[in-house]
Amino acid sequence: MAAPKFTPVDPTDRPRSYESPEHIPAPWRNDRPAAITSRQPKGERLGRQGPDQGYALKLAEGLRDLIELQPGESADDAIRGTLAIALRRASKYGRAPVIHDLVFAFSIWGWMLLHPPADLVARRQQLFAGLGRATHHYSETRELVDMVPESTMIMTIEQIRTGMPGSWHALTGA
Repeated sequence: MAAPKFTPVDPTDRPRSYESPEHIPAPWRNDRPAAITSRQPKGERLGRQGPDQGYALKLAEGLRDLIELQPGESADDAIRGTLAIALRRASKYGRAPVIHDLVFAFSIWGWMLLHPPADLVARRQQLFAGLGRATHHYSETRELVDMVPESTMIMTIEQIRTGMPGSWHALTGA
């Protein structure tokens, strides 16, 4: 470690130099029994893998107060369904989820509109009902996520807001 110039130094001190450790561990190998040795599997009901997906939970909780609920709707249901859509969008770009993915997902389903159309609310209530309860609704969540067209996934939030609320059918695939 460097010392100030005014610190007295013994001229007989020898500076330390690098020494190799006595034991060098073997290099890491991907040889565990359950390790995936190729690309992530793709197929129906497998979802879309992406890095740091758990961070989306923190982001979604930060948006909880912005969700405009109608009678008969639950914030937990809204978060669970839109969270999965946001993760699909983030993984499409090969990155961790960001706040814009969640705002995107909430926006296409009108969760951030003060007065969403009645038919949108009715469809939301059908599709999102019970999704927030535990993990018993995986298949319903997958259907909801897979329903959103690929063309919607590449849109910007500004394009979504311009199309809402009139084109919610095209945006959601519902």
